[in-house]
Amino acid sequence: MDQVSTAEEQNQAKNPGAVRVASVNLNGIRASYRRGMADWLKDRDIDILTMQEVRAPDEIVRELLGDDWHILHAEAEAKGRAGVAIASRQAPQATREHIGEDYFKTSGRWVEADFDINGEQVTVVSAYVHSGEVNSPKQDDKYRFLEVMTTKLPELKATSKHVLVTGDLNVGHTERDIKNWKGNVKNSGFLPEERAYFDRFFGEEIGFKDVARELAGDVDGPYTWWSYRGKAFDNDTGWRIDYQMATPDLAALASNAVVDRAPTYDTRFSDHAPLVIDYQF
Repeated sequence: MDQVSTAEEQNQAKNPGAVRVASVNLNGIRASYRRGMADWLKDRDIDILTMQEVRAPDEIVRELLGDDWHILHAEAEAKGRAGVAIASRQAPQATREHIGEDYFKTSGRWVEADFDINGEQVTVVSAYVHSGEVNSPKQDDKYRFLEVMTTKLPELKATSKHVLVTGDLNVGHTERDIKNWKGNVKNSGFLPEERAYFDRFFGEEIGFKDVARELAGDVDGPYTWWSYRGKAFDNDTGWRIDYQMATPDLAALASNAVVDRAPTYDTRFSDHAPLVIDYQF
């Protein structure tokens, strides 16, 4: 499998038969479009686009993306919060709009779509895990959501050998995933209790693969989120918290993984960079 690349290789052409999946936290789709998201999207030859923190009504999402996409969008009941979506060039065979527990039914944090790709069923998820806050109800909700994922992921894996869970999962799994990990061991996003869930996701118990990490190897990052504060972006003081998690059979098809890091701070359309990976069917 190829290594994860960055900006200089972003526009590499897809191989015939490849399916290109991009995942990005938009930090609000309207703001992203004002900052140039459309220009990024038109040149990337993306087949399936998963989005988190959409934070807009459904009609706005459809208006901005246009008629060339099939759109599955779960708004959050709380206006201006969360929201996840999957936009695809081909129509999905089936869709599901929440993770399955009623507590999260209107939270706008999980959508699934099944696609027929070369005769194979491929299930794609767009997920947005809570950011959390230590010793608060927000952290309780985060743990509750991660706990539901420990049962949901095996259920998905049992239905198809090709499952892809994408999104802003708001946890850096290892020290390689956060530039300033020593300063964050007591903060939400790098707590040992959170990281233990990812040990299970990527371990023998659940058996998903962290596709970008598998491709990149044992290196720092590549990071996908940088604070808007200070010089975090310029100094690459980032976090790798956006994932594409795949079942082993699907992960084996992955190549040409790219973090679409903007060339400069002022050309970003979000505080997250898209994670773009090709799957060679």
